[in-house]
Amino acid sequence: MWRKEVREQMVDPVTVEVIRHALIYASEEMGVVLRNTAFSPNIRDRLDHSCAVLTPSGDLLAQAEHIPVHLGSMPVGAKNLVRYLEKEGEELGPDDVVLTNDPYISGTHLNDLMVLKPVYVGDKLVALVANKAHHVDVGGAVPGSIGGGAKLLLEEGTVIPPVKIVENGELRRDIVRLIQANVRTPRYFQGDLMAQIAALRLGEKRVRELAEKYGAEALLEAWSEILGYTERYTRNRLVELVEKHGKAGVYEAEDYLELSSGELARIHARVEITRERIRVDYTGSHSQVDEPLNAVYGVTVAATTYALKSVIDPDMPMNHGFYRVVEIHAPRGTIVNPEPPAPVGGGNVETSQRIADVVLRALADAFPDKVPAASCGTMTNVTVGGRAWAFYETIGCGTGARPCCDGVDGVHTNMTNTLNTPIEVIETEYPVLFKAYELRPNSGGAGKYRGGLGITRAFTVLEEATVTVFSERYRLRPWGLRGGKPGQSSHHYVVRANGEKIELGAKKTIVLRPGDTVYINTPGGGGYGDPCQRDEQLILQDLEDGKITLDHARREYCYTPETKQSTKK
Repeated sequence: MWRKEVREQMVDPVTVEVIRHALIYASEEMGVVLRNTAFSPNIRDRLDHSCAVLTPSGDLLAQAEHIPVHLGSMPVGAKNLVRYLEKEGEELGPDDVVLTNDPYISGTHLNDLMVLKPVYVGDKLVALVANKAHHVDVGGAVPGSIGGGAKLLLEEGTVIPPVKIVENGELRRDIVRLIQANVRTPRYFQGDLMAQIAALRLGEKRVRELAEKYGAEALLEAWSEILGYTERYTRNRLVELVEKHGKAGVYEAEDYLELSSGELARIHARVEITRERIRVDYTGSHSQVDEPLNAVYGVTVAATTYALKSVIDPDMPMNHGFYRVVEIHAPRGTIVNPEPPAPVGGGNVETSQRIADVVLRALADAFPDKVPAASCGTMTNVTVGGRAWAFYETIGCGTGARPCCDGVDGVHTNMTNTLNTPIEVIETEYPVLFKAYELRPNSGGAGKYRGGLGITRAFTVLEEATVTVFSERYRLRPWGLRGGKPGQSSHHYVVRANGEKIELGAKKTIVLRPGDTVYINTPGGGGYGDPCQRDEQLILQDLEDGKITLDHARREYCYTPETKQSTKK
């Protein structure tokens, strides 16, 4: 008679939780090291980087609260990288670091350099530590490497296939010099890369410390328990949503991107919720395009994950256990899963925002008490560069109004989680002088709850430079919900030193002369609920704060100074 063998569990649940949180803290600590040792303002001040710990096969174990588009794509990139190395017969030793920025492997765009290091305990591989950081320039046709009418990936910058940038503990300086020779900011490139490698070493150290305390086999078992817990958590949450709250069903929505030709590119999402799984299908989305709005599959996974988790359960632990329950289908050859060599620079920053918008809009019908109106829907990328310098930033905007309250003014939304670069830093590092940095009145969509306000940011260049604006929501305004009105669209222009005004549209590259001033006006968020039901005291407060004008209040909120609250019920 056969007797079922039961393996004794080495790690108790409390220890698993201790290890799980230790990994999260290690990811956060890696981010601190990366930030503190980086050279470029984009990473040092804007915090455009993300760190994670993964299993030996590339399953996400823990991540820091950094950039959603980086984090959601990290396991896709890690798994692609592991498969690539196996196919090429390359092995990563204990003192190796591999580097790539190929979007079709790493899962974002060329500016994001992904580095990965194995963590060994003795001769056993127990984990991978990885990070991504947005380098201000990786070559290509325009400073900053985003936009500029690229039709092929090679036109966006230097493509770095997976390569050992550290081999047997030695930095491959020949490879560093090769890449430096192909970017506009070689000093920033080297400094930021060294910061990324330093962060990996810290992550490796923290994982090894856990191994010394609990043992390598115990850690591997803990990894399994950590992923299993999140899988069970997600499945239980689905059962609760379906059986207690009646959320089973199919929910669909679509939204559009603005192509340079004037055509609109559709993104269609079909979200199916059952007690066993969530399936998101992007069949029906626009085919890939010959401009940099394509989003590689890693970006689509990241944006979808962000939107689902935000609504289903924001407190849910985030690791690869989630992906055992969630299925994401993006047809090959579409704008949400292109074939190489399609350009993808803006897909990471703009299409990701629209994917999140579409999934959130679909879920708004299932979760009317949890989904806000549309946020601005764009990262509003601005790159400026001249001789041997380049500067990049994304600019904040307004979030959508919520079922309970107004949207938030002047912040980064959804797929970005960075800061605006301090004006003092920019003026110190670059030949740029700022003229304005303020909230944009009347930009939030009207509603019972007002959408958050966008930002006006204006600067004058002090020497000849090339500026690229790459944004969205210029023609199509961020949508409102439950009777709320859309947020104001974006508006960007240049005023020449001689007074000539040049409209930039959503996407434009232009050469500036000394004294020319660029004006960036980002969108506001959509409104929520009937504007005529807005509390009069909130209208008065907005008027006092300068967030809306009196004409706007009269036109959008059914308001006159003589109106009493009783007439607005």
